Amino acid sequence: MIVSNTSPIINLACIGRLDLLPALFGEITIPEAVFHEIAVIQPGAPGASEVRAASWIRRHAVGNRPLVTSLRLELDSGEAEAIACAVEAKARLLLIDERRGRAVAQRLELATTGLMGALLLARKRNLIESIRPLLDDLRHVAGFWIGDALYSKVLRDAGD
Repeated sequence: MIVSNTSPIINLACIGRLDLLPALFGEITIPEAVFHEIAVIQPGAPGASEVRAASWIRRHAVGNRPLVTSLRLELDSGEAEAIACAVEAKARLLLIDERRGRAVAQRLELATTGLMGALLLARKRNLIESIRPLLDDLRHVAGFWIGDALYSKVLRDAGD
């Protein structure tokens, strides 16, 4: 099982490449808090209608509420539930971008990757011809922060 937090879904939707998630991972599981952040809070925002309609997205109600409550001391509700969902379901991978959330997930021994890792995998599998246009769109269209050093590293790792 692959669990995703909000950021990878919204940012890929912003640049019109949400199709990469099912192409890479098949089915994605999101906890209810992530569904709420994407599809309920701003129902007209990028990704909202896609998430409501996508057959490849599974919603999961996290049962371990004490874990969520504990994680909420450090994280927002989407991140806390995504991590709790990944723990509960023994997920193979957690898609999460936020530094603090990744650190907490790694403390709990969860395998993580973010949007950059997903794009590198898409490039490796020839799902995209070049990673540069997507990085540029993420920066300029989605407003996703990518530092210059990371931008250069991702291009280098992708062979772009």
